[in-house]
Amino acid sequence: MFRPRRPRFPLLTARRLGAALLAALALGLALRPAPAPAGGAEPRGADVVVAATDLAAGTALGRDHLAVVRLPPRAVPDGVVAVPEELVHRVLAGHVRRGEPLTDARLVGAGLTALLPAGQVAAPVRLADLAVAALLRAGDRVDVLAAGLGAGPAERVAAGALVLAAPAGDDGAGLLVLAVDGDTATRLAAAAATATLTVSLPPP
Repeated sequence: MFRPRRPRFPLLTARRLGAALLAALALGLALRPAPAPAGGAEPRGADVVVAATDLAAGTALGRDHLAVVRLPPRAVPDGVVAVPEELVHRVLAGHVRRGEPLTDARLVGAGLTALLPAGQVAAPVRLADLAVAALLRAGDRVDVLAAGLGAGPAERVAAGALVLAAPAGDDGAGLLVLAVDGDTATRLAAAAATATLTVSLPPP
């Protein structure tokens, strides 16, 4: 009995069909959502207080200076807070940009000790000339000069001291915070009681 042959796909056509199916499967795998972390919950970020606008050194922080953002856990620096009220009335030790997290090292106070080089202390120095103090920024290096009441030359009581904080405006009132060794801190305190203090910037 005669039976008609069934048509067969050419071998080349079958291979093309198989390749197309594999490509479609690969595309589907690439576009599927990423698996959720163990436990089924996405990792949560942390609330961090940041500057709501550009702020100058010496700014006494108010609530309107502060904002709260949520950062990924790995992007949260040390020394930040989550509640703006904890920073109200604190004074900035240096300039900050809008959106920058406000860490303790950015504030006048105990946080400045984190910036101290080994073997040095933080020494406050109040300059008589507020205009000179306004020119300085955290990170500058200065020589501190003491001018007595007489006509004698000024005495250099600190050389190449690192400026930790230079608050500007009326809140600062010419006050600098310098990183110096213990002996220099003693000389600065003695000179402040008997002389007028000013600073000069040594050559780099």
